[in-house]
Amino acid sequence: MSAGSVPSGYEVNDPGYPTPQENYLTNSKGILSWAFTLDHKRIGMMYLIGVTSAFLLGGLLALGIRLHLFAPDGILFNNALFQWLAPDKAPNDIYNQVFTLHGAIMVFLFIIPSVPAALGNFLVPVMLGAKDVAFPRLNLSSFYLWVGGALFFVMALLASGLDTGWTFYTPYSTTTDSSVILATTGAFVLGFSSIFTGLNFIVTINTMRPPGMTWFRMPLFLWATYSTSIIQVLATPVLGITLLLLIAERTLHIGIFDPEYNGDPVTFQHFFWFYSHPAVYIMILPAFGIISELISVHSHKRIFGYRFIAYSSIAIALLSFIVWGHHMFTSGMSPITTIIFSALTFTVSVPSAIKVFNWVATMFKGSISLTTPMVYAIAFIFLFTIGGLTGLHLGTLATDMHLHDTYFVVAHFHYVMVGGTVVAFLGGVFHWWPKMVGKMYSEAGGLLSAALVFIGFNLTFLPQFILGSRGMPRRYATYDPEFAPLHQMSTYGALILGVGLFVALFVLLMSLVNGKKAPANPWGGATLEWNCTSPPPFYNFERPPVVGDPYEFGDIRWDTELDRYVKVEPQRERVPSETPAETPAHASE
Repeated sequence: MSAGSVPSGYEVNDPGYPTPQENYLTNSKGILSWAFTLDHKRIGMMYLIGVTSAFLLGGLLALGIRLHLFAPDGILFNNALFQWLAPDKAPNDIYNQVFTLHGAIMVFLFIIPSVPAALGNFLVPVMLGAKDVAFPRLNLSSFYLWVGGALFFVMALLASGLDTGWTFYTPYSTTTDSSVILATTGAFVLGFSSIFTGLNFIVTINTMRPPGMTWFRMPLFLWATYSTSIIQVLATPVLGITLLLLIAERTLHIGIFDPEYNGDPVTFQHFFWFYSHPAVYIMILPAFGIISELISVHSHKRIFGYRFIAYSSIAIALLSFIVWGHHMFTSGMSPITTIIFSALTFTVSVPSAIKVFNWVATMFKGSISLTTPMVYAIAFIFLFTIGGLTGLHLGTLATDMHLHDTYFVVAHFHYVMVGGTVVAFLGGVFHWWPKMVGKMYSEAGGLLSAALVFIGFNLTFLPQFILGSRGMPRRYATYDPEFAPLHQMSTYGALILGVGLFVALFVLLMSLVNGKKAPANPWGGATLEWNCTSPPPFYNFERPPVVGDPYEFGDIRWDTELDRYVKVEPQRERVPSETPAETPAHASE
């Protein structure tokens, strides 16, 4: 390979592990350099640390719930320690607050910002070949809004707690003595963070694509991020207005949602789910983008049906606004309204199914490498498919009447949100971790974490489908003894799942200590982020990258001597009419 064809960030005699003069981690030092940074990569890493901390807290609360439900009358919150810590609260009250905070923290602080804010901030500009996002200061402010919203939830936890459920349903949320105003204020502030992030990505993708990167030469992760951003900008203001009205109802009693003042609590449900069902796709659409990248790269094969996957992302974003009513089939809507919402619910499943079929077709006859990211991607397809198919039972009027507000809904929701979004998030972190930190992790440890997560997750939530179909209501602190074996199985699964997640965290952290230095392209990817060094330089690229097909792997080969993937320049035969001056440099190699 000639000097003119050396990839960005490499020297002519480079041994395979280039080190730029200054990468984004070493460009400046000190905590203030991170606190006031405008670098999208550092902001993405701070988001990653923040959402991981929220995930840890929410996960510990979830383990508390499962340990309490090990016995029909409850175990954990009946303990003398909890009675000493909260002498004025009954065990059932503590349970209500724990599951409420678990849901609120997981949804608002972790799942919604996890992929767009953490991985999206790091990857979107690099995938575009840009130096940064369109509005770097707005990007930093969105992070501090996230921190501010998180502090409000912590204050709610430390004050009188929250026991309304993560949905803040009225009229209970207008009358309870728990910290509803603190929590709703936190969710309101987090909404602004989400809007700023979405707005930034829309402008960045529209205006900062390099020459040659048309809409249909963008990586599918960017399509998913763009679709997600549309939902964030259009739907999140509805949640903000709804929460402000709830605060006004609690403080001023203006009579919007509280029946005591001629309000209508069902109106709150319509407002809330008009945002929160699109929010489900804020959570899952970025995961779809991750899986599209993982399946293609680790199958070393062009993505099947690129345009169908891209268009299906936009279709999901648009259809997500018209299906919120399926959360309210038992709330007293008219029969014709429920029929329409049921039909629309089946419609929105079509674009999701298109993605799954295209991912499977991509793997067919591919050269699949069972790396840690690929194993997580395969687990995602299995788990998300179960989550999607069980959603059909809840979208069907006859079966939803029986399954509504049972553990069947809990299992379905977690198969989509945890089996889908969280598993994809883990796969994405393992996939781009070498690029983010410049270190390779233990592949054996990563595969162990994926196996434990897959086994533990299924053992946790498959029994809950059976519990729900047998009539076990969700959100109950006690239950009939006949349900005990399935609850105990679910608790064992949660412990295995927790161990798997801690193994994943341990493997990634240990790579910082003793991990092998990562090459620029450890997986053989073709998108632009693999053209810069690992970790990237401060301005992402030392020279403008050349845009190519993001899913063309024909010229990427594994070099056994360098122990990394390299881009092989195509060989050209000299044409007799060509003069030596006209002959490309690589043709003479």
